[in-house]
Amino acid sequence: MAFGGFTKHGESAPMAEINMIPLIDVMLVLLVIFIITAPLLTHSVKIDLPKAASKPNPTKPDNIQLGIKAGGDVFWNGEVVDKAALFSRMTAAAAIDPQPEVHIRADSTTEYQKVAEVMSAAARAGLVKIGFITDPREKN
Repeated sequence: MAFGGFTKHGESAPMAEINMIPLIDVMLVLLVIFIITAPLLTHSVKIDLPKAASKPNPTKPDNIQLGIKAGGDVFWNGEVVDKAALFSRMTAAAAIDPQPEVHIRADSTTEYQKVAEVMSAAARAGLVKIGFITDPREKN
């Protein structure tokens, strides 16, 4: 610690400043440690993969378009269905591999209860990919 000065007085008072040198030393040591260990954290193995000319063949699932009118009518790809037929069709669609996506279109005045019932039926049937279709145009 620095207790002193160049004055000839017999009184020596401690310095009131923080000694930053040890803090800087610790920070530099930590920086060096991180610089050395950072390349070791990558676990990739470099492999020269064989080259082959082929096109990927993605299997895209069909989409199920569900429409819900404000009155509660449900449409399966444009065809009106009742609740029992809707659930049986959803169960059959859930068994298909790859599983189709369900796109729900609802009127802006449709009650949330009707939309929630359709979503609940899809979840019970085993359909996991459910999305909402909206109109991207802004309302004036």
